[in-house]
Amino acid sequence: MTEATSSYMRWHKDDRVDDGIMRHPADSLAWKHFDNIYSKGFSSDARNVRLGLASDGFNPYGIMNVSYSCWPVILIPYNLPPWLCLKQPYWFMSMIIPGKKSPGNNIDVYLQPLIDELKDLWYVGADTYDATTKKNFQMHAALMWTINDFPAYAMLSGWSTKGKLACPYCHMHTDHLWLKYGRKYCYMGHRRFLSRDHKWRRNKSCFNNETENRDAPVPLSGNDVVQQHASFEQETFGKTRKRKRDDDNKWHNWRKKSIL
Repeated sequence: MTEATSSYMRWHKDDRVDDGIMRHPADSLAWKHFDNIYSKGFSSDARNVRLGLASDGFNPYGIMNVSYSCWPVILIPYNLPPWLCLKQPYWFMSMIIPGKKSPGNNIDVYLQPLIDELKDLWYVGADTYDATTKKNFQMHAALMWTINDFPAYAMLSGWSTKGKLACPYCHMHTDHLWLKYGRKYCYMGHRRFLSRDHKWRRNKSCFNNETENRDAPVPLSGNDVVQQHASFEQETFGKTRKRKRDDDNKWHNWRKKSIL
């Protein structure tokens, strides 16, 4: 690390103003929860790198009438302050998945070498020179988040964002309605997230002619996901037939065990 970069990599701990206002991922509950869990290990050294992984497909031919989609996979260091972490010089282009079609569930095959390196940085670390202290240290890295749109979320997480149970937050409790003439699902139940005394919960005429008395669904915990994956038959990567949708929802809406 250069001297300037080294000081910025400690910004989230040394110079960030903690006033309850969200300006940076370091202000989030997820970041603070992570720090509490690994307070005596990873989080004890502010120079250890917190990463976000961003990926999405795009057509490099712009508006030309060509069907082609390639997928860059970018790592973003969130140790840096907000005016730097999203600047292009600090992005790491780890790979470009070539087209001409979306990799779909097979994206895990391309991500395997990157995930292996990230695991090595988490468990072992890398010997790194700190230009500020003029000493070497063992730098570790953690992948904190993925950044993607909803279709790419399905590819990275393994939870299908199509069909009856498309919402990964509501999971089995997704409120869905099949549109006979539109021939697609629409998703209802948004009033469940309102406070109990909100007037829209009692409003029938503007919604589906029913009052809403249900509580908001509880999202899946990590233990819930592990339990659901225990009996899941892993997807076979490559050019295979699409798995038939499970009408009994035996595997909920999972389509694969994600490499993440």
